[in-house]
Amino acid sequence: MTDSDALVFLSREPLNAELRPERIRGAITPPGQHYIRDHFAIPSPPAHLAIGGLVANPLRFSVDDLRALPSRSLLVTLECAGNGRAYLEPPAPGEQWHLGAVGTAEWTGVPLRVLLERVKPQREAIEVLFTGADRGVPKDLGREIMFERSLPIADAMSDDVLVAYAMNGAPLRPEHGAPLRLVVPGWYGVASVKWLDRIRLMDRPFDGFFQKDRYVIDGEPLRSIAPRALITEPADGASQPRRPLVVRGKAWTGRSRIDLVEVSSDSGYSWHPASLGPEVSPHAWRDWTITIEPGERSELSILAFATTAEGEQQPTKQVWNKLGYANNAARPMRVIIG
Repeated sequence: MTDSDALVFLSREPLNAELRPERIRGAITPPGQHYIRDHFAIPSPPAHLAIGGLVANPLRFSVDDLRALPSRSLLVTLECAGNGRAYLEPPAPGEQWHLGAVGTAEWTGVPLRVLLERVKPQREAIEVLFTGADRGVPKDLGREIMFERSLPIADAMSDDVLVAYAMNGAPLRPEHGAPLRLVVPGWYGVASVKWLDRIRLMDRPFDGFFQKDRYVIDGEPLRSIAPRALITEPADGASQPRRPLVVRGKAWTGRSRIDLVEVSSDSGYSWHPASLGPEVSPHAWRDWTITIEPGERSELSILAFATTAEGEQQPTKQVWNKLGYANNAARPMRVIIG
């Protein structure tokens, strides 16, 4: 069941909802507050997961079969590639996400590598295709398709890619992909295919709709999550008496780790390092906090800016693309003092 007070619903069918940033608390997002991104209606749950294609030993697994295998639990932050699209100028098509299409959960399942080793990929296999049970007709395609995305086999064989059956210690909910979903840490949420029905190994890159026509920038499929620092407290437009202002937030990235968060309270003229909380997981967001002295100012324009250990920086100005993906530009928050 979703938390209708905490979530903002962009659509009901397909179901799309984001969490209000000021409601983001703690390391783990409760399932009822985790963002939801569906492209089609929630399907009937598949009875089995079939793995085939270029393999020597095709297999089918039930959820019970997977639960009997060695499992792994990982704390992973997932973010929709469209998060922040609502702020692009000129506007881009698609769901108009603000900044709440992100969440962190403990995902439990079987490493995909374990299953792939059991089916014995053939030497020609270079790509792994994941098919969800959800299907529908995209507005600009005109025919029914199933939701599909792929990974290069080298990425699919990572120990951290899971076929998950549990979220925060409980069975997956329907809106989060029950009974099985893929979880690909560090990649935008589109890679973590829900209602996982089939896995097929291929000898060529996949060129389906959600790989070639959507979730691309300049023709390249989206992969790693871009760095972002999000202000969760205070809320945008908040008022407070003239006293030190505590600013809190989360920061995350896909390819590396967050090494620095800087905060400005004067529209970006000056920047100050925030205190970073402990790294709770290599694949999860990180807390940060800073105390700002408002001085004589009656209004603050607060920006937060993240830098990774590899030196990748969050932009302070938007980088526009026609489908509105990966808009991680720092977004000003206004606070009234007095």
